[in-house]
Amino acid sequence: MPSSHLLLEEPIRMVSLLEPSKPSFFPAMTKIVGTLGPKSRSVETISNCLKAGMSVARFDFSWHDPEYHQETLENLKVAIKTTKKLCAVMLDTVGAEMQVVNKSEKAISLEANGQVVLTPDAGQEASSEILPINFDGLAKAVKKGDTIFIGQYLFTGSETTSVWLEVSEVKGQDVVCIIKNSATLAGSLFTLHGSQIHIDLPTLTEKDKEVISTWGVKNKIDFLSLSYTRHAEDVRQAREFLSKLGDISQTQIFAKIENVEGLTHFDEILQEADGIILSRGNLGIDLPPEKVFLFQKSALYKCNMAGKPAVLTRVVDSMTDNLRPTRAEATDVANAVLDGSDAILLGAETLRGLYPVETISTVGRICSEAEKVFNQDLYFKKTVKYVGEPMSHLESIASSAVRAAIKVKASIIICFTSSGRAARLIAKYRPTMPVLSVVIPRLKTNQLRWSFSGAFEARQSLIVRGLFPMLADPRHPAESTSATNESILKVALDHGKALGVIKSHDRVVVCQKLGDASVVKIIELED
Repeated sequence: MPSSHLLLEEPIRMVSLLEPSKPSFFPAMTKIVGTLGPKSRSVETISNCLKAGMSVARFDFSWHDPEYHQETLENLKVAIKTTKKLCAVMLDTVGAEMQVVNKSEKAISLEANGQVVLTPDAGQEASSEILPINFDGLAKAVKKGDTIFIGQYLFTGSETTSVWLEVSEVKGQDVVCIIKNSATLAGSLFTLHGSQIHIDLPTLTEKDKEVISTWGVKNKIDFLSLSYTRHAEDVRQAREFLSKLGDISQTQIFAKIENVEGLTHFDEILQEADGIILSRGNLGIDLPPEKVFLFQKSALYKCNMAGKPAVLTRVVDSMTDNLRPTRAEATDVANAVLDGSDAILLGAETLRGLYPVETISTVGRICSEAEKVFNQDLYFKKTVKYVGEPMSHLESIASSAVRAAIKVKASIIICFTSSGRAARLIAKYRPTMPVLSVVIPRLKTNQLRWSFSGAFEARQSLIVRGLFPMLADPRHPAESTSATNESILKVALDHGKALGVIKSHDRVVVCQKLGDASVVKIIELED
């Protein structure tokens, strides 16, 4: 994979280092997915998260019950109404996740060089000597010398709150391990991860299916985050399951790549999935540390070229307890943007972190700075070359719209779309200006009632870099041939002006369908 696509524009103006970041309606083109939980579920906190730049709310079903998540979601709906900021909903499945269950919730101290037994016997009490797990096939999956990690939620990487174990022997269904570092495990549930070990658990469990068909359908989820995706078949099975659930057959499936198995089948998974989540928490355990960056760059490049959103996790772990990220973390966020990431996913930082709003705000500012030096010209050439010739009709229109917008220094690209595909293709070429995706609702019927499509398509662009949706009024024509002021184009331009992204004498590039043809035109605004 060529490395030159990562180069910055040269030279970077050093004076920009001294300029304060200017507040804007679009804090960053890169999107932020926030996980809602104990520290981020009040209406006030969620409202502040939305104002700070969160555009997708993630509900992690690895912990807590649907009722708890429903309460949080109701608060999110109130926050969306009061802030007037759109937000999509992502359901994150449990998947093939192994867990240690600590019913008493007492802290468990483990001493280096000691021994601990992992047992599927759920009747056992968790202690320093024995840890009950929710999977009875571990003894068959491991061998002497294998590495196992245990930590709360995802592994913090802190050697005091997570522990790594080495398998010393297997006794029936029990696995005896040597403790490699002293640690204290606190909480009721710990995730267990076997490094490079195949776990014979389904990717979509019965519990996941139940949650999706009840909570997911009721709330018309926009995205399904498919944990522990290992094969393209996992995505196909999930899609088949969703297709039978009526209202959420349109839900997009994001394959979460968390282990070497998923990595090995990455290309086939990417073809099947609507987007990819690179779960660096677990990947950082499955891969040697020196290999993680290679996978990240390669995976992001492949997602970019396929025009599918790529989401990166575990970027500012230290902000779970601190108001500022480390220098390395800040650089990591910027590099994710330069590598082509569409969105940054915040997990523990917003779920149980002390500073959820500040974390979103900080990550947004770092993304915004990195976007200023993203080498769009080089990226554009690479994408065009990768797509090759002859281009498809839509691909040609999308690349032409971006090229025109950059040549005339347009302040915004407005794209009329009903499926959202045209807008996503424009975003694929990473224009330097925002893309306003005006979703035209379509009338549809299930023989019993009529309804408008469009809300799904609008919200699903909230995870794509540079794409900002607006749901059009179905009563307005896309463009008026008469002198009426009620055209959707005028509404879109007025919306842009109200947001402060379009002003007098600005140029705007418009991409729309006229009959069977697609056109790209440049508008120069008057006073």
